[in-house]
Amino acid sequence: MDSFLRRKWRGYNARDPMSLLKQSTRQVVSPKVVCIEDLRSIAEHRVPRAVFDYLDGGAEGEVTLRENCRSFQEVSFRPRHAVDVPQCDLRTRVLGFDLALPAMLAPVGYSRLMHPGGEVAAARAAGKAGTAYILSTISGHRLEDVKAASSGPVFYQLYLLGGRGAAEAAIDRARQAGFSALFVTIDTAVSGLRERDIRNGMKELISGGVLQKVPYLWQILSRPGWLLSFLLDGGMPPLPNVVIPDQGPMPLVDVNAALASSTVTWQDLRWIREHWRGPMVVKGVLTGEDARRSIDEGAAAVVVSNHGGRQLDCVPASLRVLPEIAAAVNGQIEVLMDGGIRRGTDIVKALCMGARAVLCGRAYAYGLAAAGEAGVSRALEILRVDLERSLKLLGCPSVGALDRTYVSLPRDWQT
Repeated sequence: MDSFLRRKWRGYNARDPMSLLKQSTRQVVSPKVVCIEDLRSIAEHRVPRAVFDYLDGGAEGEVTLRENCRSFQEVSFRPRHAVDVPQCDLRTRVLGFDLALPAMLAPVGYSRLMHPGGEVAAARAAGKAGTAYILSTISGHRLEDVKAASSGPVFYQLYLLGGRGAAEAAIDRARQAGFSALFVTIDTAVSGLRERDIRNGMKELISGGVLQKVPYLWQILSRPGWLLSFLLDGGMPPLPNVVIPDQGPMPLVDVNAALASSTVTWQDLRWIREHWRGPMVVKGVLTGEDARRSIDEGAAAVVVSNHGGRQLDCVPASLRVLPEIAAAVNGQIEVLMDGGIRRGTDIVKALCMGARAVLCGRAYAYGLAAAGEAGVSRALEILRVDLERSLKLLGCPSVGALDRTYVSLPRDWQT
């Protein structure tokens, strides 16, 4: 079977099995790719509709998904002109680690569906860029392999999939592999209603029978390059980092059902804190009350996040509630933020409003879907150059010098 697939691959492109990868790499480094939206367009044409919409879509009417991006447009800059800034210092320190830029790669589940390199490729690109990578529990690659791929800090994002036994085993493995911090996501009591996934037959494609798959197979067959790489990669593997005692790795098809029975509570945070002795970060905070509760439970940082608009729709944009969270924390722990980051100016605005650093999800995942590691590296380079240019135009010498005086907020935000 393996030799048959390789012959089919060569038949699709006669030069060599890596020619498609080389072609996609040239695409993302060409002058035509100047922003994240360009990577999004390439990704849309490379992967099947079901995979792209899983990455691109949000919950229900996607109100929060849109607001995450639109909120940045409502914040304007207050630059300092006639200031010479020959060099900008983009470095910051997060959870005790020095990063080359204040943007980390957020956990993105199912990354191996977007590209065979998946989490390993993303972690390697993050390390080369001098920043951190956060690995999702819903990963297609072993956490040990992901950690070994990166030269930078790697953190683990924890769901309680499979119960406490499976979670404890994953925590122990993460500690032994050298993961430096644990991100605990608190906003997934159930999976959000992602209507694009339902219309595209994502569930049927992953777990249905042959007859159930038939109406949706055109999506897969229309992307022969992706299909061949998917098949050569072994198809749909179980989750290697969710090992249920006496059962083995959890099949990918069980994730949504498992989320409904693995809600994280404040009591769970106490148990997790006892089992994990390193820094613990609470991800999914949208109110000052939850931020203060996170401090009480021993968090080293919080992530202001609405899960990229993929869980409860019509909650506020992350940027809009960032000042509330920063005020509630009052410097006691670090504040991170994700949601809607597409440009270096977005990063600047988040830092001005109280974030120590941001997490980028879709911005790099588009690059991953477009061209694997090369696409992730291109996304990070776009953000880095944007960030440096923005600082120079603001007349600000470093990300550490950014504060609220560099931005103007809408009047209703200030109340």
